[in-house]
Amino acid sequence: MRASLRHFRIFVATAETGQVSKAATMLFTSQPVVTEAIKALETEIGLKLFERHAKGVSLTSEGTVFLRHARSVLAAAAEAMQAPHRIRRDMTGVLRLACTHTVVGYYLPPLLARFQRQYAGIRVELVEMTREQIEKSLISGEVELAMCLISPLGHLDEIDTHVLTRSKRRLWLPVNHPLLSKKRITLQDVQPEPYVLLTIDDAEQTTQRYWEAAGCSPNVVFRTSSMEATRNLVAVGLGVTILSDMVYRSWTLENARLEAVTLSDPLPSMDIGFAWKRDVELGRYARAFVDACRSPNVEPE
Repeated sequence: MRASLRHFRIFVATAETGQVSKAATMLFTSQPVVTEAIKALETEIGLKLFERHAKGVSLTSEGTVFLRHARSVLAAAAEAMQAPHRIRRDMTGVLRLACTHTVVGYYLPPLLARFQRQYAGIRVELVEMTREQIEKSLISGEVELAMCLISPLGHLDEIDTHVLTRSKRRLWLPVNHPLLSKKRITLQDVQPEPYVLLTIDDAEQTTQRYWEAAGCSPNVVFRTSSMEATRNLVAVGLGVTILSDMVYRSWTLENARLEAVTLSDPLPSMDIGFAWKRDVELGRYARAFVDACRSPNVEPE
């Protein structure tokens, strides 16, 4: 079997909806067609891309990596089909886009590169802000559009949002950690372990919320705003952490290895998307950027 754009579309739809039935509805096809396409794709790649469970499916770490590339493949195909119609030589100006640290480092660059190819006359001015700064800037009108982590946002009576992607949170462990031998790991199992707490982009507050919901708390031995420091400390066995698949890498700069495993406890996903002031119509540059980021797929075959 040779993977086609159809296989990539089915895979992305299933990953984004988390359910075969919803993916089938989105693509105007049947559930057996979706199931067979995913099975054929996993066979072709030789890796398991999804974990199946009662409520649907979720990506494996390999599936998360493949999702980024699958989206790029579909985006490239869409650009090829739309290029003759998407030249916007008449659109010249500046779009000021507020964004958070994690978004700039792990999500925005390929979207921004694609937009700049499509709209060469629009210069995107990036402004890195904290969540609090973004909310104030949107409400005051200083910034028209932001791309950020959606879940920590407050003032939702004054701010509208649109989620672009949801990234699953999992437990990061060194490759020889005893917990890896357990079939089922809970937050109670993790509680005694030394915990490395990442503090950027409201990560500390989010972490506290889901630990408190489980009736326990992490054994924090180190707080850091550095993703690489977190990854290094876990890989060499000095702690564990829980972070999203979007920022996961199975190796450090020194080639130390680490693993990511799914916990039995329900954890909130890390949701990234757009935010703008409610009841305010976006300008043409902002609308063009939103449309470019929301519409990566080509038309069905």
